[in-house]
Amino acid sequence: MPEVWIRLNTADRRRNWWWTGWLTLVCAGTSVAVSLVEPEENHWWWAGGCAIVWLAAVVYMINRGYGRTLLTAQGMAFRTFFSRRRLPWVEIVRVERRSHTARSSEWWDMRVVLVGGRALAVPGAFTSRRHDHDFERKLALIEDYLCRAAAGEEAKPRSTPRH
Repeated sequence: MPEVWIRLNTADRRRNWWWTGWLTLVCAGTSVAVSLVEPEENHWWWAGGCAIVWLAAVVYMINRGYGRTLLTAQGMAFRTFFSRRRLPWVEIVRVERRSHTARSSEWWDMRVVLVGGRALAVPGAFTSRRHDHDFERKLALIEDYLCRAAAGEEAKPRSTPRH
């Protein structure tokens, strides 16, 4: 099986940066509004709290936007901005699509469920569009690699047999 990268395309990364910018504006606006309304001895606590929430959210957004997954015959390799992890196919039970709903938005991501029941997010595989063909292609690709590994095809190249 050839090695294949799963990652966000340029447009999706740009969209992720726009959301990060919007989040930055919301946190900055909240900090300014609170510092104008609160007494001077309390507004530093509020500004500091907003800064901590903003920093955690920006780190999450960057990690999510630049994360990627390498599919190989041996397993999956997760690469994010802050971590690296290898998962052999024998440790993966299934791949599932998960939906998340907030007040005004909805998004989907992929998780691999391990033998012990723990689910890990697949870096480079999330969307906020309902019928995202690229997301569905990534899911089908991971499922194909998982099925082929379960069938013991990791060492065999995929070619037509000679007669």
